[in-house]
Amino acid sequence: MKITLIVSTYNWPAALDLCLQSVFQQSRLPDEIIIADDGSDNDTKELINNFQSKTHIVLKHVWHADEGFQLSAIRNKAILIASCEYIIQIDGDLILHAEFIKDHLSIATRNKFVSGSRLLLPSKLTVKLLHEREIPSNHTLLLAGNNRLNGIRIPLLTRHLSSIYKRRKPYYVKGCNMAFWRNDLLKVNGYNEEISGWGKEDSELAIRLINSGISRLFLKFGGIAYHLFHPEASKHREGLNNAILNETLFTRKVRCEKGIDFHSLNDICVL
Repeated sequence: MKITLIVSTYNWPAALDLCLQSVFQQSRLPDEIIIADDGSDNDTKELINNFQSKTHIVLKHVWHADEGFQLSAIRNKAILIASCEYIIQIDGDLILHAEFIKDHLSIATRNKFVSGSRLLLPSKLTVKLLHEREIPSNHTLLLAGNNRLNGIRIPLLTRHLSSIYKRRKPYYVKGCNMAFWRNDLLKVNGYNEEISGWGKEDSELAIRLINSGISRLFLKFGGIAYHLFHPEASKHREGLNNAILNETLFTRKVRCEKGIDFHSLNDICVL
């Protein structure tokens, strides 16, 4: 199975550096990496160019101009140009456990999408990591984390729990750690670009996938990701985004009006 890893980022090259280092340390490397860049400046471009020069893996940099928090749009553009049948999606402020991709593939199943979680790192350690630009051991990261249960890897339990963990919260997902079959995303037209700013774009997508017959698996005790500390984004759009999500939920919508098909390959900027 061919895998595209989509990494979203915005103007935090030091974090993206750590993230990509962890990507290239995977026991199972992705077949394609797409950086979904929501309008970063030249420092991010230079960092990605440096990684491109050192790898044989296809590494694409999809960029659009900075027009505020437009995560849904840049992810849709990355999905559109992805060449592999399976997409694993992360944020560029994560450090991945070396078995992250392997763990995702262990539960990849047709007619399912996957959500994982993340272990939150404290601000003091984050500052240290960003300064040193080196990844410490998993043990160090686990002990420093604020929610350590999310940093424990037990492969024997992962598949057993995948269909029952958080069963009563079927729309509970973490957009920073998800996986999909690309055709399933195309079926529902990807992310809803009516949602901008922080919040609900991932849950709204999950609702439409479930409405279309694609159910969720949860990746527990596997797919470990360590989240670098940063201040919370502005939530000024949260009420509007919640209204869009609730409409999707109550109307059992499958496709969004403004999604992947709002774009064409010729209009996407690949640096």
